[in-house]
Amino acid sequence: MVDKTLLQTFSTITLDEMKSVRLMNRIDTKFVTTTARLLDLLQMASANYRLQSANGKVTSTYSTIYYDTPDHRMFYTHQAGVLSRQKLRFRTYVDSNLTFLEVKTKNNHRRTKKKRITASSMQFTLPEQYEFARRHLQMDVESLQPTLENTFERITLVNKALTERLTIDTNILSHSLLTDCQSMRDNLVVIELKRDALTSSPILDVLRSLRIFPHGYSKYCMGQATTNPSLRLNRFKEKLREIDIIIR
Repeated sequence: MVDKTLLQTFSTITLDEMKSVRLMNRIDTKFVTTTARLLDLLQMASANYRLQSANGKVTSTYSTIYYDTPDHRMFYTHQAGVLSRQKLRFRTYVDSNLTFLEVKTKNNHRRTKKKRITASSMQFTLPEQYEFARRHLQMDVESLQPTLENTFERITLVNKALTERLTIDTNILSHSLLTDCQSMRDNLVVIELKRDALTSSPILDVLRSLRIFPHGYSKYCMGQATTNPSLRLNRFKEKLREIDIIIR
């Protein structure tokens, strides 16, 4: 858990104020670190960043269900390093009880676009949900099945120029809906810098000074890799070893 006293050193930003930094078409850079390094990062970032607050809370709980084809095409496409790839998920913002059906598309220019519609549950129940998925997903929607569920805690920082967002995820619990296995790395922190373009970012110097370097981490793929032993891991084996070294 993040020290609440430390979070109180940040000025806050409301969800309404956040509307100008939705970044639905963006460049994402991920980092992996430990809870100890995270505390150092927060201390150094408080002067240049504001902390997102919703209904008086600065930490949020997320619950997600990912869908994939029976042959795990989304998982294997990501593992193969294909630049143009997609994921489909239902995500619930637990504290506000809001659920969305989302399609994330990463193009071959490494830009991420996210499309979403509201949903009443974390499964396909309405014709318009199928139509939305068919419109934005480049595969047969009817073949998809729920594959992985995860939950995590998130805090979100926004730079004072309102040009970027930094999400910090902890307590990531993965549960395979195919094998019923679970996995969680207690010391793992996944940071993601989201911005419209390669503009100057105050946090990058902080990350470098703490020796926190870019490191790809897909919560879907790593969750699958650690809960479904039937999957071929190939290049993900090395990524899992690297993560274990980082968070020792």
